[in-house]
Amino acid sequence: MPEAANTPLPAKLLAAGVRDMIRICDGRMSGTAYGTVVLHTAPEAAAGGPLAIVRNGDLIELDVAGRRIHLHISDDELQKRLADWTAPPPRLTSGYWKLYVDHVLQADQGADLDFLVGKRGAFVPKDNH
Repeated sequence: MPEAANTPLPAKLLAAGVRDMIRICDGRMSGTAYGTVVLHTAPEAAAGGPLAIVRNGDLIELDVAGRRIHLHISDDELQKRLADWTAPPPRLTSGYWKLYVDHVLQADQGADLDFLVGKRGAFVPKDNH
């Protein structure tokens, strides 16, 4: 989950006059964004989430009011794609990167270190950063 999920419009679409499109990403955005962007999808593609198996031409339904996103493929196709998918190798296999890969929870679980869940001390105000 990169800190700044920069999801600009593709240059080819900009050249064709497209000025907005829905972008779906498993990254995070702490600053400003423009247009329609769905972030923090979980599980992340690198962890085997549904974004990992989306292919060109797939239809994706986004219901913002209903807080729902749906990849329109059959259950059989979904299972086939998941079975054929292999995780990308980690870029690094030691240090903080390994700690992150092995222990940081997905966005829907708070993106916290799994071994710290339920072990917090004093309250930290939201503006204390």
